[in-house]
Amino acid sequence: MKNRYLFAVAVVLIGVATLFSFKNVESEDEKAIKELIESAYVNGAFNGLNSDAMEAAFHPDFAIFSSKGEELSRYEIGEWVGSVRKRKNDPKFDPANNVWDHKFGFIDVTGQAASLKLEYHRKGELVYTDYISLIKFESGWKIVAKVYEYHGKKK
Repeated sequence: MKNRYLFAVAVVLIGVATLFSFKNVESEDEKAIKELIESAYVNGAFNGLNSDAMEAAFHPDFAIFSSKGEELSRYEIGEWVGSVRKRKNDPKFDPANNVWDHKFGFIDVTGQAASLKLEYHRKGELVYTDYISLIKFESGWKIVAKVYEYHGKKK
């Protein structure tokens, strides 16, 4: 009787452990999105200032949306890529002083749509929380929109 009880407990524990381990496995889409965000967004727009990587990963209609009072403001991808190029080519730009750490909050994929939360830290301080939307096209995942919260002092 004792052996049956131990066997039943072992089966339940193995089942629970298996269930939790499957929940933590990233899907192929989640892996692809994470790689895209790290190469084209983190190292494109922030750390590496790689405007070519940005252009490849962002949809041409991408925009950053923010609010000013009750108005919705758009920052188009062309403007952003241009400012990244300008910053990288500025003789005063110091790549060693341009270090951003990032942390994924979540990646949620439903069919051809996805969203994620990304936190940006600089010198140990949380600076931005980004919410990024993506769509999977025939050519692959593209970043289509972003809204964010700036945690620094308001201008």
